[in-house]
Amino acid sequence: MIKLREGKSSIMSKDSIDGHDKNNRRRLANAIRALSMDAVQAAKSGHPGMPMGMADIAEVLWNDFLKHNPNNPEWADRDRFVLSNGHGSMLLYSLLHLTGYPLKIDEIKNFRQFGQRTAGHPEKEIEIGIETTTGPLGQGIANAVGMALSEKILSAAFNKPDMAIIDHRTWVFLGDGCLMEGISHEACSFAGTQRLGKLICFYDDNNISIDGDVKGWFTDDTSKRFEAYGWQVIQDVDGHDSEAVSQAIKESIDEPDKPSLICCKTIIGFGSPNKQGTESTHGAPLGEEEVAASRLTLGWDFPPFEIPNDIVSAWDARGRGEAQEKNWSRIYQKYSETYPKLADEFDRRMRGELPKEWIEYTDNAISEINTAKQNMATRQASLLALNKMAPALPEMIGGSADLTGSNLTKHDGSRVINAANSLGNYFYFGVREFGMSAICNGMALHGGFIPYSGTFLTFSDYARNALRMAALMEIQNIFVYTHDSIGLGEDGPTHQPIEHLASLRVMPNMCIWRPCDTVETAVAWRDALERTHGPTSLVLTRQKVPHQDRNDEQIKNIVKGGYVLKDSESTPDLILIATGSEVSLAMGAANELSKSGTAVRVVSMPSTDLFDAQSDDYKSSVLLPEVKARVAVEAGVVDCWWRYVGEKGDIIGINRFGLSAPADELFKHFGFSVENVISVSKKVLSNQ
Repeated sequence: MIKLREGKSSIMSKDSIDGHDKNNRRRLANAIRALSMDAVQAAKSGHPGMPMGMADIAEVLWNDFLKHNPNNPEWADRDRFVLSNGHGSMLLYSLLHLTGYPLKIDEIKNFRQFGQRTAGHPEKEIEIGIETTTGPLGQGIANAVGMALSEKILSAAFNKPDMAIIDHRTWVFLGDGCLMEGISHEACSFAGTQRLGKLICFYDDNNISIDGDVKGWFTDDTSKRFEAYGWQVIQDVDGHDSEAVSQAIKESIDEPDKPSLICCKTIIGFGSPNKQGTESTHGAPLGEEEVAASRLTLGWDFPPFEIPNDIVSAWDARGRGEAQEKNWSRIYQKYSETYPKLADEFDRRMRGELPKEWIEYTDNAISEINTAKQNMATRQASLLALNKMAPALPEMIGGSADLTGSNLTKHDGSRVINAANSLGNYFYFGVREFGMSAICNGMALHGGFIPYSGTFLTFSDYARNALRMAALMEIQNIFVYTHDSIGLGEDGPTHQPIEHLASLRVMPNMCIWRPCDTVETAVAWRDALERTHGPTSLVLTRQKVPHQDRNDEQIKNIVKGGYVLKDSESTPDLILIATGSEVSLAMGAANELSKSGTAVRVVSMPSTDLFDAQSDDYKSSVLLPEVKARVAVEAGVVDCWWRYVGEKGDIIGINRFGLSAPADELFKHFGFSVENVISVSKKVLSNQ
C-alpha cells in the first residue's frame, strides 16, 4: 500500500512507476493526469487535484469494466457514468477524448473557455458522453440513484428470462464534499432501501477539501454509515493500485442485492512532487514550474496536449464498444421479433415520444372534466387529471416525500415500488424532498420515464437546487406542490408559502402553473407531460375552489398561460387578473361591479411564463393597453405583478408571513375577499 498524506515523500519515482505495472497501466493513467494539469494550467483556473488523484481508478474502470460505445453515446443499454465530484471535470473530459467520443483535443486545450463544451463543471451533453450536469456536490450521486432505479424498473418491465435487453450498471465517482452534503444521506439511504445492486460508487478518500485537511470538520465513519444504509462497503482500497481497484470492482459486481461503496485511498494531485496531498492542488492550477516538475516525476516526456500513439491506441474504446453494442443489437433483434409490441413500446419510451393517440386522448379527458363541472381543491383536480391521463402513459413514475395522502399523487393505477417489487410506478420517498427531486432528475436523464413527485410548496425550498439543475439541464421533471398559500390554514406560517411562487417564477426555464379549477389543472398536466425540454411546477390548493364555465376557445387558450375568462360587452373599464384560488374572488367581484355599470374583464393567468412567451398581439388582446385600471389578486408576494398592472394599477397580495388559523379567517384577515377586491378596484378606477 502507498503511504498517504506525506507530501513529497509519498510519490513514487519513475522507476517504481514503470515497475509497478508491467502492462503500462500507469502510463495510461498518466495521460489523464497530463491532460488535466495542462488544461487547467492553460485556463489559469480549475481543479487538477481530483483528476490526478483518481486517474488510476478511472483507467481500470473505463478500460476493463465500463460498457459503452463512443460511436453511439445514446445506446440504451450503455452503463451510466456520473462524476458527482464534478469540479474534477477534466478527468471526465480526458476520458471522453481518450476513449474516442467526439470531443477533440482543441476543446481540451480550450478548457473553461467561451463556447466550448469543456465547461468548468460537466454539463449534460449526451452526444459527447456527459450523462448529467454536476458540480453542486451530492447531486450527482442522487442522479445516479435515479439512473440505477430506472435500470432496475425497466429491466423488470421489459426483460424476458431468455432475453435481457436492459442490463447495465451505474458507476459514480464522488468525494468528501459529496458525502458532507445532506443530499447524499437522503439519496444513499434510499438506494440502500431499494437494494440497487447495480449502483457502484468510488469514494475518493483523500482527506482534503478546499479548506485543507478534512479531519477538522469531517470525522464521520463513512464505512459504518453506508453499512447502516444497507450498502456493501469495500474499505481501504489503494486507489493507485490497479490490481486492488480491479479486485474491488469485481467484488462489487458479485453483490447483486446491495449498492457498493468502494473506499479508495488516494493522494490528491498524485504526481505533483511539491503539492500532492495538499489543498493547493484542489482548486487552482499547479503553476508552470510544478507542471514541469510533475512531468519529470511521472516520467511523462511529451509536450502539453500531446499523447503518444501507443497510448492513444490503448485507450481507444470504439472498437470494443461497437462490438458490445452489436452483441446487444443481435439480442434486441430477436426480442423485437418475439415480442414486437413490447419492443415498440420500449423504443417509444426511450425516444421520449408520447403515444400517437395522445392528443385525441387528452382532448377527450379535458372535455369530460369540463363537462363534469366539479368543485374541488386543485390538488384533488390533479388526482383527477392523473387518473384520466396516466393510463395512457406507462412511463409516468411518481411519488411523494411522505405526503401521499395530502399531495394526492398516487392515482388509481399506481403500484408501489419497493426492494422486492420493481414492477410498479410509485415511490414512497420518505421525508427526502431534495433527494427525491434529484433522484427524479436522474430518472429523467436515464430515459424511459416521465417522473413526477410531490410535497408541500413551502418545502420546495429544501429541493431548490435540484429544481435549478432540472431547469439548467432542460429535462422533463414534474414537481407537484400542494398547500400553495395561507389557504393551508392551521399549520401556520412555517408551512404557508408566501414568497415561493415568485421565487420559482424567476428561475429560467421552469414552467409554473397555478390553476384555478379542474379544467386548468388538467390542461396544466397535459402541458407538463408534453414539455420535454424543461421542468414544470404544478402549484395546487388545499382548499376547494369552484368550477369556472368556459367555451371551447377559452379552453384552447388556457395553455397560453393567460386568457380572458370573463369579458364585458363593451371595452372594459377594469381588468382583474388572478391565479389559482383567487380567480373565484375576481369573478365574484366582477359580477358585483357589473351590477353597478362597471365593465369588467377577468383574466385568469395560471402560468405567467407561458403568457410572457406569447406574441405581443396576443398579450395585448388579453391585457388591453388602453385599459390602465388593473388589479391583480394572488395570495403571495406582489413583486412580479407590477409589470402586468402598471403604474396606475394595484395588487392584492401578501408581503408578510402568515398566521395559524382556519383558512377562511386568514383570507378575510389578509384582504382576500370579494369585498376587498371591489374596494381596491373602485380606488383604482377613481385614480384613472
